[in-house]
Amino acid sequence: MRIATITNWAYGATVCLTIASGIVMLMASNADNVERKAVEQRQVFDQLTEDVETDAWALSDLARLYVVNKDPDVLTEYRQKETSLKTIEHRLAKLKDNGATGEELALLHEGLQVIDELQDEQQTALASIARGEETRAVQLLYGKPYEQELDRVQNQIDHFRQLLDRRAHAAVEEATNTSRTLRTLSEVMVGATALLFLFVLGFILKRRVLRPVVRLSDVVHRLASQDYAVEPPNFNQIDEIGDMAQAIRIFRENGLVRQRLEKERDADWAIRELLARMTQRLQGCESFTDVINVAQLFAPNIAPGIAGRLYILDHDPWQMRCAAQWLSPQGEDSPFHPDDCWAVRRGQSHPPSNEAPDIACYHLPESCSGQSLCVPLIAQGEAIGLLSFQGITSETAPSRAYLELMAEALGLALANQRLRDALLEKALYDPLTGLRNRHHLDDTLRTQMSQAMRNDEPVSCLMIDIDYFKNINDRFGHEAGDQVIKSVATIVQRAVHNSGLAFRYGGEEFLALLSGANEEEAHRCATEIYNGVHELSLRYGLSEIGPVDVSIGIASYPEHAQGDNLLRAADVALYRAKELGRSRIVSFGMLEAG
Repeated sequence: MRIATITNWAYGATVCLTIASGIVMLMASNADNVERKAVEQRQVFDQLTEDVETDAWALSDLARLYVVNKDPDVLTEYRQKETSLKTIEHRLAKLKDNGATGEELALLHEGLQVIDELQDEQQTALASIARGEETRAVQLLYGKPYEQELDRVQNQIDHFRQLLDRRAHAAVEEATNTSRTLRTLSEVMVGATALLFLFVLGFILKRRVLRPVVRLSDVVHRLASQDYAVEPPNFNQIDEIGDMAQAIRIFRENGLVRQRLEKERDADWAIRELLARMTQRLQGCESFTDVINVAQLFAPNIAPGIAGRLYILDHDPWQMRCAAQWLSPQGEDSPFHPDDCWAVRRGQSHPPSNEAPDIACYHLPESCSGQSLCVPLIAQGEAIGLLSFQGITSETAPSRAYLELMAEALGLALANQRLRDALLEKALYDPLTGLRNRHHLDDTLRTQMSQAMRNDEPVSCLMIDIDYFKNINDRFGHEAGDQVIKSVATIVQRAVHNSGLAFRYGGEEFLALLSGANEEEAHRCATEIYNGVHELSLRYGLSEIGPVDVSIGIASYPEHAQGDNLLRAADVALYRAKELGRSRIVSFGMLEAG
């Protein structure tokens, strides 16, 4: 039976008794009202005077505490407490509105004025502390006059309370005497009504309302503070309590869902911010190392708790090479063939879903194949790398779209670095021979000359020219000429690679800078080049190109030239070698000796 039905029956049985006793109760209620108003007025006055007394002592204690400790937090609390202290006029007006007499107001007015004087002394003490006059501040707040003022405040407030007690006692006694006679008459009738009504209500409240409501109240309070871990009681009875319990369960379930969605939203925004920041950092990368460092820094934060590796596709040999890893992924980081990864084969993330069974990539260890995800790095429709994640579960996995966005950003960054390196190589290296070109020479020469001057070390320059190269082009064609240039370039590079740098200076001209080599060491290197070229046996098709010789000019710093004159001196020596009949080595020092 619902509570409403039970209460209706109880109401019907008691209504008659209630009407009969109500008339008598109305007669006694007027006296009760007088008594109640007197008590309420006394409570209001007690509360107001207690507030004044509490605020005054608290303000005094905070001021003294700050004078002793000089704690800024105490000063801040003092300022806050000071603002909460109402003005004299406001407090008096409040008391007057509640029926305080003139004598009471005058008595309290004197106490409040003393409190204001105490506040002035507190302000003076605080100002003394600000000026560094600590002794004066202590004397003000801990001196005997200050204590006397505090006692005076207490005496005034106590006297005020005594007046209130006398007046309230007189009013209560008068109202009590008036209502005693009428109350006795009504008690008999009310008692009979109350016994019946309380019997019914006791059963309802205790067994059907009070216990469930207390339990539900605690649950509601915790749910109101967003503590959705609380378990609501399981009241299945078909009444109002059961309806409330069901509503609370639904509210808790909705709160849990909302809390989960808010956490997911916050995590979502955090990952988006990380992705945006990573993209900005990738745009500022100037090398593959920068890109790798950015990936190692941001990947563990974008996918927390998920280990992974970054692979880069190398063309020679054709393999996926591990460039970075984080959070200790399982298995070896050895290279593997691109076809061993289904994501690279398909050009899409693999597996498409972690919940459905699918074939695992062959490069992954079997222990983590069911909790892995491979995302290819695609740029301009071509796979250039791979992001491989391990240990992905439904609880730890971020949105697949974020991992793919991370892969897209890394793919574009790696592609940009490859394009940049390719452009740099074309700008600084000769495509036929692989040697540095003339554009690279100026910066290199300036650097090596500065280092040589700073460290007092020699630098030598070799100018190398293929003899009668035009005849080779005329007889066998430009392809044969290119073959000769490449062969000579290989010999020059092999001779200087341990001690210097080789450049293609012009069509059939080469230049070598030998850091730390004097004229004698440069002559030995030139001799190695000369002999290596002379011993070449070159064929083009069925024809033998014939002997190939070079003329070499040598100049050394500081023996022969200073600064930029080093190249000019080597060029002069080469010109002299050609004048003397080619196929020889001439040092600038030989010209000076001649």
